[in-house]
Amino acid sequence: MEGGEHASNRKRVSRLERALENFITSVKESHMRTESELREFKDEMLNYKEENRQQIREMNIKWGEMAKKLGTITEDLVAPSIPKIVKEEFGLEVTDLMVRRKKKLTDGRSKEYDAIAVADECVFIDETKSTLDSEDVKDFIKDIQEFRDYFPEYEKNKIIGVLASLYVDEDVIKYAERSEFLVLAVGDKLMEVMNTKGFKSKEW
Repeated sequence: MEGGEHASNRKRVSRLERALENFITSVKESHMRTESELREFKDEMLNYKEENRQQIREMNIKWGEMAKKLGTITEDLVAPSIPKIVKEEFGLEVTDLMVRRKKKLTDGRSKEYDAIAVADECVFIDETKSTLDSEDVKDFIKDIQEFRDYFPEYEKNKIIGVLASLYVDEDVIKYAERSEFLVLAVGDKLMEVMNTKGFKSKEW
């Protein structure tokens, strides 16, 4: 009789062990399914964000190309972005923004600056090109150096050079950085800073 009870107990234990194993297996499978579903959902979200980001970038580029055809890239893309960028990068409020500011001197020299933004003691001088290359960077150095000849009222202000374009090649960005110019181009935002993180502009 006692042996029969032991056998019956062993059977019950065995059934419980199998049930426990089945339960653990079921939980593991469910966990694996949940992890797989979460990974799939995460991948879908990343793909969606990247697609959305690419669409925004393409839309900005198309808008930039349209502005380029109309010859209004400075007015339509760059100038409206300057106050925001000055605020984000320098913590300053632009109090005066002049677009296509032209000045003629008594000696006959004349110069047009695409955009001039005054913010506190700083004056940001922008040169916008549909295609920016190294020669443009060299020419801009001269424009910056001559700026106070045309605008002596800013004699005591710090001058910061800004170069802008629809797209800027990495090598040109590096070259402009060596001249310590801020570089803007079309990105995820309509215009954004292309300089290396931590870059500091020169104050002329």
